[in-house]
Amino acid sequence: MKVGLNISIDVSKIDKSRLYKGEKGNYLNLTTFVDIDNKDKYDNNGFISQSVTKEERTNGVQTPILGNVRVMYTDAGSVPAQAELEEDVPF
Repeated sequence: MKVGLNISIDVSKIDKSRLYKGEKGNYLNLTTFVDIDNKDKYDNNGFISQSVTKEERTNGVQTPILGNVRVMYTDAGSVPAQAELEEDVPF
């Protein structure tokens, strides 16, 4: 399934200490959670934040939400919907 997303972030909230130099430029690791079936009161399907390391997750570190994610396109014909799968169960 293909999903098109619009992502909007507030760059002033970026923790600049999490930027790192890579071979081809400067990078920032981000994490997003998207629920394509549900929207919040602003029509967003998820959020985006700066990634945390495994150790930080274990210690409960959370980074601020930088912005929102909105599904703008889905190619739903490629994969059956969950409801259709459940209807085919023989019991």
